[in-house]
Amino acid sequence: MKPAPFAYAAPRSVEEVVALLAEHGDQAKLLAGGQSLVPMLNFRLARPEVLIDLNRVPGLDGIRLDGGLLRIGAMTRQSTLERHAEVLARCPLLPAALHFIGHPPIRHRGTVGGSLAHADPAAELPAVLACLGGEVVAQSRRGERVIPAAELFVGLMTTALQPDEVMTEVRMRLPAPGAGWAVLEVARRHGDFALVGVVALLELGGEGAIREARLALFSVGPTPVRARAAEEALAGRRPTAEEFQRAAALVEEALDPDSDLHASAEYRREVGGVLARRALTQALARIPGREAR
Repeated sequence: MKPAPFAYAAPRSVEEVVALLAEHGDQAKLLAGGQSLVPMLNFRLARPEVLIDLNRVPGLDGIRLDGGLLRIGAMTRQSTLERHAEVLARCPLLPAALHFIGHPPIRHRGTVGGSLAHADPAAELPAVLACLGGEVVAQSRRGERVIPAAELFVGLMTTALQPDEVMTEVRMRLPAPGAGWAVLEVARRHGDFALVGVVALLELGGEGAIREARLALFSVGPTPVRARAAEEALAGRRPTAEEFQRAAALVEEALDPDSDLHASAEYRREVGGVLARRALTQALARIPGREAR
């Protein structure tokens, strides 16, 4: 298969990018790593009039820890973030999630911003952004706009980014020191799209009760799903196996997934609850001196 004809632009600045987007709007597509877009072009699922290549634009990549915030340039390659020493030390949840994305060649080309903008419901990074309470920065001729994760993902492979906006930065809240975490997913083979997945973060208070629990599930709906009822039920409780089982039941009750050729809705709902319980147990075990009782 070959893509339909298109014009090609290789801007050298963000200003050039936003000017091109202002001119062409939804008739343009942004090329980052190309791991999702190029197959869509080849199958003619995407037929842009103009392809705007971001790979020559300086300043769109880079990783910086700014106090309690992790700031990632949207064009940062997934493999670069996966191996970054400070990220491994301060936010190991993120490299663990990145390891599930395809295979090394995919991660060498794939970008952080590209995955978020593509918004595949089976993708790991949107769920990580949701779990960590992250946000993205978008730029257009109208100026800069910050979009929280809760507002970014609006439907199946659809985000709140406007046709004339380019994502420039991704921001994620760093977990508190000593917080436990887990990333689990079920797939037919490593590197395949997840059938069900969960990202968990667990923080205990001074007396050992749960100060905060965060659970984000993916491949269980058109967008990442925060398990709010389970998170609220866990707050202030002791981290026991019984509490984790009750939280898992709340997760399962709240999920409303679709069936497809890969898995039924019933399967996704049940496995979502099982993975939530396992993730909470694993997250607790990563807190020094703690285990589920």
